[in-house]
Formats: sequence, C-alpha cells, structure tokens
Amino acid sequence: MTDKNKNCVWITGASSGIGKASAMEFSRIGCKVIVSSRRISRLEKINADLKKEKLKVEILPCNVASSANVVQTVKKITLTNKINCLINNAGVSTFKLAKDNSLQEIKDIINTNLLGSIFTIKQILPHMIKNGGGTIINILSVAAIKVFEQSSAYTASKMGLLGYTNVLREEVRGQNIKVVNILPGATETPMWPKEIRNKKSDEMMKPEGLAQLLVWIFLQKRNMVTEEITIRPIQGDI
Repeated sequence: MTDKNKNCVWITGASSGIGKASAMEFSRIGCKVIVSSRRISRLEKINADLKKEKLKVEILPCNVASSANVVQTVKKITLTNKINCLINNAGVSTFKLAKDNSLQEIKDIINTNLLGSIFTIKQILPHMIKNGGGTIINILSVAAIKVFEQSSAYTASKMGLLGYTNVLREEVRGQNIKVVNILPGATETPMWPKEIRNKKSDEMMKPEGLAQLLVWIFLQKRNMVTEEITIRPIQGDI
C-alpha cells in the first residue's frame, strides 16, 4: 500500500503518554501517522522506538495554542495527504487550588486544552467535508463529568471541549464525520506529578491500553460511531 492509499492520522500532543502510544499503535496497523507537539526531540524518540519494527511516523512540530501555527501545520499536511482522523490529545494541567492558580497558568490551560483543540478542528473540518467524511477523536477526562479538587482550570477546559464537540457532532452528522469523546480516568502519563506516579502507578491505566481503544474506535464501520466512552482504572478514580 502506497502512502497515498494509507489512512492518514494526525495526533497532537504526541511526544509522550497517550499521544505517543497512539502514534505507535496506528503505525502498526498500517496508517500514515503525523505527530505534533512543541518538543521535537521527544517526537523523534517515537521513530527510534519504531525502528526495530521497520515503521515510522512523520514529524510536524505544532503548538496548538497558536491558531497561526495550526493553520500552517494543516496546510502542510493537506498538501499531500487526506486526513482521515484527527486525535486531539494535546493538553496541560496544574494541580493547584483555584485560588493559587495564576492567571497565566489558567490562560495556558484554556489556550491549549480548549482553544487548541477547537483550532485544529476548525482547520481540518473543511478538508473532511470536502473528502466526504472523517473521524475526530478528542481526549478529554473524567474531570469533565466529575468534580476533582485542585483542577478547576483543567476541568473548565475539558467541560468546555465536551460541550463544543457534542454540538459539533450533531452539526456534521450529514457530512459523515464522526466526533468521538474519550473521557479517561487516571492514566500513567507525565501530566501527573512524579511523586503521584511513583505511588499510584499500579492503580493507573496505561497509555498503551487507551491507544488500542482508539484504534478500535477508528476501525469501526463507516455507518456507526462510538460517541462517548468513559474509561476508568478498575479500582476507580484516584
């Protein structure tokens, strides 16, 4: 299968965690995978890890919080590719009480998690409509549906994206565009402070498991869509 005939998947926030695991999993099923994040060196590590499997991803650095950066990245991708799937995974957080979050921290979280995801969706939508369909998978959080202290700005960003994409789904059904929201519980990724990961690692879900779930969702029949999945560690929330 040539690159032109391969399904093309664009993953944001792909330098680690769920994004990196997803990039590797989609590569293994024969997709052309384009990975983005702000840190190029970590993206290159994906290809180093895939080398023994004779697989690779295409690297296109992108800061999703910059609408101009997103516009340029999508132009580069669509110049030679038909984007079949967007995985909105880029995200940042802090673990602070609302009174202790600085305005800059709040802006960074909202700009990346909420506006960044909206920017990517806005840019790929015309492309998907023109091509007769596509899949948009948003990595949200159980924080969008359950209250967790010390995560007010993060919760606001995820709840905002949940609302936005639920409306979007209804608006694009007629264009054969699937909008899927994944609400994971605690997953062992660098977003969590190291001390928490060291203490709670055994109770957390692994990025590789979620990556396999995303592949399964993407491969579903064209005439069906898994609209929303909440997935938690078997022991419950941490």
